[in-house]
Amino acid sequence: MLKENQKTSHHDVMPSMANFVSDLWFEGDFKKQPLYLLEIFELMLATELGDDQDLRLKMLSCLRTSRNLAETLSAFSDEQIIKACRKTAVKFT
Repeated sequence: MLKENQKTSHHDVMPSMANFVSDLWFEGDFKKQPLYLLEIFELMLATELGDDQDLRLKMLSCLRTSRNLAETLSAFSDEQIIKACRKTAVKFT
């Protein structure tokens, strides 16, 4: 991550985001990631380690982010996501 107030261009961010989404989508079945995280976190919460308020807030944040991304992308087919990522990466490079 860059330091505050360093100059970057919009063109640097968009290809990176397109590549990130493209890579993420094909790491296993991302659509099921929120369920996997929920299962892991539920098991952790049953332990003494899970009795930490900060840890619980971080877990909820991870679940929310993962769920929102999966929901956002679920409206599109894998082919549509691939095309959009390639188009965005090429457009801004």
